[in-house]
Amino acid sequence: KKYGDKAFGNQWTFQQDNAPAHKDDLTQEWCKNNMPNFIDRPHWPANSPDLNPLDYSIWDEFVQQMNWDKIKSKTTLMEELKRAVKRIRIEIVLESCASWTNRLYRLSKNNGDYLH
Repeated sequence: KKYGDKAFGNQWTFQQDNAPAHKDDLTQEWCKNNMPNFIDRPHWPANSPDLNPLDYSIWDEFVQQMNWDKIKSKTTLMEELKRAVKRIRIEIVLESCASWTNRLYRLSKNNGDYLH
């Protein structure tokens, strides 16, 4: 929430991914009361990579930012993961979010099927 507010002000939507923690009634209520826009569990398409910026954009950027040569142990893996997250380019995040509305529209026209 803090990042969303800082990056987008009041113009963002929390993505429901049907993780058990997100489906909990208390969590749903908190999101409804605290997020500027929230699509609740009954209205969010389950398991939809087409609507998940992590799946269609951010993971690729994250992997590209990793320095795989530095990873020699679990400790160095954790350190590199933390460094790579900080190197994700903001323009990639913004482009990913900007395409979300178009993806939602195309998915609705495709009866909720994957866009391929």
